[in-house]
Amino acid sequence: MLRFGPAGNSESFYEAGYKSTLDQPKWLSEMGLNAYEYSFGRGVRLKEETAKSYGAEFARYGIMPSCHAPYYINMATEDPIKRENNLRYLREAAQRCIWLGGNRVIFHPGVEGKDRTGAVQRIKEGILEALNHLDELGLGEVTLCPETMGKISQIGNLEETLEFCTLDERLIPCIDFGHLYARSLGADEGDEATEAIIKRMMDVIGLERTKKMHVHFSNIEYTKAGERRHHNYGASPYGPDFTPLARQIVKWGLEPTVICESAGKMAEDAKLFLEIHQKIKEEFR
Repeated sequence: MLRFGPAGNSESFYEAGYKSTLDQPKWLSEMGLNAYEYSFGRGVRLKEETAKSYGAEFARYGIMPSCHAPYYINMATEDPIKRENNLRYLREAAQRCIWLGGNRVIFHPGVEGKDRTGAVQRIKEGILEALNHLDELGLGEVTLCPETMGKISQIGNLEETLEFCTLDERLIPCIDFGHLYARSLGADEGDEATEAIIKRMMDVIGLERTKKMHVHFSNIEYTKAGERRHHNYGASPYGPDFTPLARQIVKWGLEPTVICESAGKMAEDAKLFLEIHQKIKEEFR
């Protein structure tokens, strides 16, 4: 099922007088949205009782939650303590994702360090270790989603991310089109580039997993090092444009979960993406 929603709560959510994520599902449903990404980027602190109360509201309003694991996961590390911490962060995020009623945990693979090839290999080992760890704890129903990254020094270009997903068919890529745009210094944008991304995905992981991909989308400012900051959609000279991706979604019958990571208008821009998709769908008829 194709889904659209925000990462976190828009500024307008609070401006409308709401204070708790408990109110978010109804608010999103009234906007016509049906997905939400809960961020544990700066730590996993959500209590079981609170998570389950949120989960009941997500289910009530037909909102599918996903979770973003802590940003400081680095599977490329050689430090055994940090590698153990990686497992703990993913374990804690996965458990809360289940309590929320979701089944996808998105994570950043790691950073390059001195040896990119070695870092990629350690990340592969870390991902397999994480899958086994979650299986042993009865959390194997959660899908891990390695994300494409925006800084050139970060592991997570398209090829690396797809390579990670060949390790196990349960892995689903999180394709952040803003990140790919930023790390390519603006080159990965437009119909041709977007179709090339989708076709490459189908070549490596197949049509079915490509259909189910997790998507992050926002306009991202970049420097020569890649990603600098996120912007609201259409509020800066930076891309990418959502229309080419909408065309690919319709053309191939894709059913991704599209999460908007705009700077403060995440829900509004997610709704705009939904409307762009609906318009393209009408044009294809």
